[in-house]
Amino acid sequence: MHITVTTLSDQIFSLDVSEDLELENFKALCEYEIGISASEIAILWNGRPLHDDKRTLVSYGIKNGDMLLLQHMRGPSQAPNSPQQPAPAIPLIDFGSINIPGQPQTQGAQGPSRASGGGQRPLAPDDPEVIRQMLLGSPHELSLLKERNPPLAEALLSGNKEKFIEVFNKQRKEKMEKERERIQLMNADPFDPSVQSVIAEEIRMKNVESNMESAIEFAPESFGQVVMLYIDCKVNGHHVKAFVDSGAQMTIMSQACAERCNIMRLVDQRWAGIAKGVGTQKIIGRVHLGQIQIGNDFLQSSFSILEEQPMDMLLGLDMLKRHQCCIDLKKNVLIIGTTGTETRFLSESELPDQARLNFSQPMSPKSQMSEDAQLAEALAKSQNDGTQPGPSSENKTVNPSASIKADYPEEVIQRLMNNGFSRQEVIQELGAANGNVDQALAALFAKSFQLPK
Repeated sequence: MHITVTTLSDQIFSLDVSEDLELENFKALCEYEIGISASEIAILWNGRPLHDDKRTLVSYGIKNGDMLLLQHMRGPSQAPNSPQQPAPAIPLIDFGSINIPGQPQTQGAQGPSRASGGGQRPLAPDDPEVIRQMLLGSPHELSLLKERNPPLAEALLSGNKEKFIEVFNKQRKEKMEKERERIQLMNADPFDPSVQSVIAEEIRMKNVESNMESAIEFAPESFGQVVMLYIDCKVNGHHVKAFVDSGAQMTIMSQACAERCNIMRLVDQRWAGIAKGVGTQKIIGRVHLGQIQIGNDFLQSSFSILEEQPMDMLLGLDMLKRHQCCIDLKKNVLIIGTTGTETRFLSESELPDQARLNFSQPMSPKSQMSEDAQLAEALAKSQNDGTQPGPSSENKTVNPSASIKADYPEEVIQRLMNNGFSRQEVIQELGAANGNVDQALAALFAKSFQLPK
């Protein structure tokens, strides 16, 4: 039958046991689950303590689906709610749901060497230094601490005792405050909307924790980090490690990489703009035609040059579709459909330094608040820089008033206006291009990427 066990510290786990299982064997299973000695475990069912360890669960009337309460007692002979000993205190040490070997904090405990009367086992220490030494001496608990309580694990591994004590006391204080709020909540009006919302949030978080526990047990690989897809290639004879990203619309290259590959002289600044995704970056311009060497193949592609891009090059969907590329994760290769060439994805040790950074950390509130300000600043900067003349208009002076009054065929003007531009913009660009319709249309589209003047 399926039994659910809960503790005073809200730790919940389930056991599938036989109806004929004796109580002492049931306690042994609980000892394995939570790390508390079976002699110090007391089981309560429907508010009634179960004393006889030789009786079976079914003899107590326990049925499939019932919930039992587990209490951690001070000594092996103490029974729950016994008049000789006070009720055990609620554990106040927060290790991120990690079961630390030993007993919970109790009043009057001064350290690991103090023992209670009657030959009982030593009381659990609440000294942070003792906890620190205990964690350092247990590799298993340390690995769990890294996974479930990263702040405390980081403080522990830093070797700074003061930092560990500070984090430890802060978490314990937060745990005490939450426990105090929970007790007040239990005594409040259950029909109060604010209380209902808090209860709903507690239920939601328990479901989240249960879902996470199931994932850790049945799909632990989901907590690992996958290696991004990089390939070796050459641009203008220079070696580059390119990131393959089918979710990117265009192929991009950093300014530093473009300078290293000696292709900055081909950048068309009329295609300047702003790239906005995770953050914002300024697009300096575009190289309309370049060659990427993958293996023995030379593939044509265009590059958008970004000013402050951390990775050297990113192969976007435009290049992948143009050459009918296929990402084969079973063979771990990129297949070039137009040539049939296969190139392997780089292993983790071969990745560039920026690819090893952990980008999964949540964005700080300060970064979230300043994202719009960064976008506005980048747009303004791009607008100012984008006023530089392109190669086709270099050393040319344009008189806007004269261009607007110039006489051009109405059919040409209407054809350009059908692309979403105003009559004034069309006439002005026709004047700048000396009547060349294609050049004027290209200039209109280039300026459309920038903030209107």
